[in-house]
Amino acid sequence: MKLSARNVLKGTVKQITPGAVNCEVIIALPGGIEIAAIITQASVESLGLAVGKEAYAVIKASNVMVGVDH
Repeated sequence: MKLSARNVLKGTVKQITPGAVNCEVIIALPGGIEIAAIITQASVESLGLAVGKEAYAVIKASNVMVGVDH
């Protein structure tokens, strides 16, 4: 797999929560960090995602917001 995105994080699918159209997929990364993604049910099926299966969180953003506590 070769992508233009710089942030490709390999992990394991921890949870898939189906909705009416979309699913929330939680990917557990090494060290205990978790990434959540909202993808279509069709994408879950076509990727063959299942709890315990390895998957990649691919993050590509043209904007990053920065915030601080007051």
